[in-house]
Amino acid sequence: MSMITNDPSVVDSDAFTVRRTITIAAPPEKVWAAVTQAEHIARWFPQAAVLDELAVGAGGTFTFNGYGAFPVRIEELDPPHVVAYRWGNDNTHAVPIHPDRSTVFRFTLEPVDGGTRLTVVESGFETLTDPGASMESNRGGWDAELDELVAYLEGGS
Repeated sequence: MSMITNDPSVVDSDAFTVRRTITIAAPPEKVWAAVTQAEHIARWFPQAAVLDELAVGAGGTFTFNGYGAFPVRIEELDPPHVVAYRWGNDNTHAVPIHPDRSTVFRFTLEPVDGGTRLTVVESGFETLTDPGASMESNRGGWDAELDELVAYLEGGS
């Protein structure tokens, strides 16, 4: 059981972002694998993940039970510190992902005593039909998903 209590996600309505910073009792290389390798991503985030390769411009899909498969594309990569994914905000738009119907979520990893500080910032909500509802929905999503990431990495599996 982790002794660390992580704060929930925060919506910045002016910047159209959702942000959450958590601390994970796992080394950065383990956290990096969990946020960049499809077989690990599928253990905590979508139910299935496909990524062509770990490179800027590489595409794939994240599939969520009951919601379908969403296209993703790697936008930024600085191993083992930063990876950013653009994803379509609904599962009806094929690739290429439309910049006006997608958001970017960016993971930043920082080594700290006893583990890794991970920050996710999702941005681009101003392009969506209902930015407020999308931010609120994804705020709750990052709370749940990142808690799952902590459980996955700290569970000793």
